[in-house]
Amino acid sequence: MTRLRLDDYETAAPADKRYAEALEALQQRLELIQAAYIVQGRRGIVAIEGWDAGGKGGLIKRMVETLDPRYAHVWPIGAPNDVERGEHYFERFWRRLPDRKEIAVFDRTWYGRVLVERVDGFATEAQWRRAYDEINQFEAMQAADGTRIVKLFLHVTQGEQDKRLRDRLETPWKRWKTGLDDYHNRSKRAEYIEAYHDMFDRTSTPVAPWTVIAADDKKAARLAGLKAVADGLAAGIDLAFPEIDPAVATAARAAGVIRD
Repeated sequence: MTRLRLDDYETAAPADKRYAEALEALQQRLELIQAAYIVQGRRGIVAIEGWDAGGKGGLIKRMVETLDPRYAHVWPIGAPNDVERGEHYFERFWRRLPDRKEIAVFDRTWYGRVLVERVDGFATEAQWRRAYDEINQFEAMQAADGTRIVKLFLHVTQGEQDKRLRDRLETPWKRWKTGLDDYHNRSKRAEYIEAYHDMFDRTSTPVAPWTVIAADDKKAARLAGLKAVADGLAAGIDLAFPEIDPAVATAARAAGVIRD
């Protein structure tokens, strides 16, 4: 498998000039995929990581805004609370795994163990090194149970990140999106790049590969991200439209809704 390195994703082609049409087509494709998951009782996981201000929220918004919210759940993951700190670090993710018919979207993930916990020393070196195998086993169990797993990383350059952080400060209604953590993490960019590369090397597996999205152009990143999600969730899935249930057809004819 090709080694993923972030400096290979510093630039990307701009978004299609027909962005709105391309976005709508991808959203319609995701609706079809979700319908197949509901009808067939399947499960899907979309795990998203990336830099602060990397565009995760904008991508997720476009991903789920046309889906049936009863079967698509978004889980924003922050620092563990007091109860969660006393549990195994996977516990809070086990509770949020998708049931049959569901797609679960994680805005940050169990990879915190080998990222922020590694970089800021919240986990010992022995703990975060052991976590690579634990994560691979966790994802392999989900895949063996039939769950499709899509993992995306949104990469922005330092210059673009700074531009977006500045915009959040200068736009009053966006200020809630930024805080001290953004600047703390920014100061450790080199440490995070090393951690990201180790994460890619150790956890990009055949059943759960990483896809890196060049995200300096927001619109291009959204289209690339949605395509990667659609491709990953649809792999090996029968997307043919289901036949009408004979009992339902009989009831519909009796009610005069349809006629032979």
